[in-house]
Amino acid sequence: MNMESNKKIIEKAAILRHLIIMNIFYLLQGCFAEVYGTSSDEMHESIQKNVSPGAYDLVKKAMADIEPGSLCDYHVHIIGLDKKDGQTWVNPRMFSWLHPFERFKTLSFMKSSGIGDLDKADPHYVGRLVQLIRSFEGHGKLHILALDYYHNPDGTKDLAKSEFYTSNSYIYELSQTYPDIFVPAVSIHPYRKDALEVLEKWGKKGVRFVKWLPNAQGINAADPRIDPYYSIMKKYNMVLLTHAGMEMAVKSRSDQRLGNPLLFRRPLDMGVKVIMAHCASLGRDKDLDNPGKKAKSFDLFLRLMDDPKYEGLLFGEISGITQFNRMPGPVMTLLERQDLHHRLINGSDYPLPAINIVIQTRSLVKHGLITKEERKLLNEIYKYNPILFDFVVKRTIRKPGTGEMLPANVFIKNGGP
Repeated sequence: MNMESNKKIIEKAAILRHLIIMNIFYLLQGCFAEVYGTSSDEMHESIQKNVSPGAYDLVKKAMADIEPGSLCDYHVHIIGLDKKDGQTWVNPRMFSWLHPFERFKTLSFMKSSGIGDLDKADPHYVGRLVQLIRSFEGHGKLHILALDYYHNPDGTKDLAKSEFYTSNSYIYELSQTYPDIFVPAVSIHPYRKDALEVLEKWGKKGVRFVKWLPNAQGINAADPRIDPYYSIMKKYNMVLLTHAGMEMAVKSRSDQRLGNPLLFRRPLDMGVKVIMAHCASLGRDKDLDNPGKKAKSFDLFLRLMDDPKYEGLLFGEISGITQFNRMPGPVMTLLERQDLHHRLINGSDYPLPAINIVIQTRSLVKHGLITKEERKLLNEIYKYNPILFDFVVKRTIRKPGTGEMLPANVFIKNGGP
């Protein structure tokens, strides 16, 4: 067996090990998850009454150079079980004991986002989210994301390969109901037979953001058949918010390769603005510039960011970078690369911050990003409000030795496209 074959086996084993570990975490979370944040009866009280003076000071420090109302979160999921009119949907497989890891993963999402009654999942989820964002002063807006079904290359919808669905109309309705909080991001699979018509419809309505999860939706961003779709996006100055790198939260089967950052050169070269979620901070992909080789997805993302022709077109979204399974490399690099800070934008990837088992502040201490005392204070904030916690963590972390931090412009509405 040659060295190249051994390398491939090692890479596959590493990916499998990672998937197994994450599935175990979801399994445990499904069994023991708690809903973090104060109860709805306490939400009217200020954070100052729910945390220690030290934790409150940490929040004030995080907000000190940010104008009230200007905070922006580009990555918030809306999940529900509306069986009445099909506004939201979750594959029945996700609740089946025949698929235990998927069942417990779903339960962990539900419990951590405040869903106690599955028959009222949609209002519970949204109500909890509204409470969380309104519970701290100076909050800004959340970009809430639709998610289309998986579609095959021939345009047919594939329910078996779809884990959940959130309709564009539901997302838009929520943005109209809560205009002080929500900004809509539609999701239109480019292989749909009516994709261009639907994209045009939402473009005319003024919706600027389009959400893709290529690994889980089966979308090849480099497919030339999508060019007319990109042309409509450019026409309406729409922005593609896409996952990049390995996908863990939604099952991706054999389509992990579609998270390769280099595939997005096609829309970028056509002048479409692209936001890469998580800065592709997890996984490895084929290095399309060097056939036969692989590279970390994050390194491929940086290669694109370092290409001068993508200045003003390509942005990195920082959700998940402080999760234990993505550290320490990407977060250290992003802190250090001050030349990229004007192209980084904030995202929480809610409800993931509410899933306590993937949020390990001890890991932040281990890598010298925060102190032990800061960890104690951050844990207090987490129990009050996981979305606020996610923001304060990112404003608190600093590169060991040099002290570089993420500046305010990363977190405000004019910090992105």
